[in-house]
Amino acid sequence: MSTALAPMAVTSQEYRQTGLPKNMVPDPGWFDSNQMKFEDWWRGIRLFLKSNRVTGTDNRITVILARLRGGVAGIYV
Repeated sequence: MSTALAPMAVTSQEYRQTGLPKNMVPDPGWFDSNQMKFEDWWRGIRLFLKSNRVTGTDNRITVILARLRGGVAGIYV
């Protein structure tokens, strides 16, 4: 049974040991139903998914839902 480390939990020392490149894309943070910030947040989440190699529809949905908070967005969580 192998356990994979979450991309954000890996330290720079562990990156050097495993040969993985250091991820330079920040976590996009929470989306709290503020429509003025949605476009920037959505752009950030897409870049975050790609840079962390999140593949598969279910995995992508889980990552996105985990970052929804409050308001109408929170209802879907």
